[in-house]
Amino acid sequence: MKFLGLKKVLEGKFITRYDLQYETNDGKIKNYEMISRDHDIKDLNGVKGDKCDAVVLIIHDITGQKILLNKEFRMAVGQFAYNFPAGLIDPGEDVMTAAKRELWEETGLELVSVDDVWAPSFSGVGITNEKSTVIIGRARGEFAPSTSSEEEIEARWYDRDEVISLLKGDNFAARTQAYCIMWAKS
Repeated sequence: MKFLGLKKVLEGKFITRYDLQYETNDGKIKNYEMISRDHDIKDLNGVKGDKCDAVVLIIHDITGQKILLNKEFRMAVGQFAYNFPAGLIDPGEDVMTAAKRELWEETGLELVSVDDVWAPSFSGVGITNEKSTVIIGRARGEFAPSTSSEEEIEARWYDRDEVISLLKGDNFAARTQAYCIMWAKS
């Protein structure tokens, strides 16, 4: 494939839509729609980007026997879905500061230990160049409602049997579903 150029289509508060034009190996000109957290992409290097936009928190209780899941209403799908706590890294924040803030804002819990930090990965490679870093750790505290009136979140701990039951029919974000399947069966 040969990249030919891009055009900014619409800039929103949190995302910008771009049309990317490319030529296929058989000489056809194609248009690819994508969204980005970057509001000022100019070329293919900008599409590739190197910035981590968000954090995803895979959190266990202190004993490691339960996992934290948010049941959150997601407007993009028009219904509730299970997901890990997650959010954007604010300007001036590092990944760990954002992780602690997002966990507290969405659940009221305190991040007390970090077991692993994964390298940034694409959040939704088919539609966006957004990258997120996964933090695996443990938390404690009392649950509290989200600090944002824009989020409708029910956070709680789930044991393996509860997760297996949820996986049989409830809506999940893909990364959350994959991890939960592996964790619940371990």
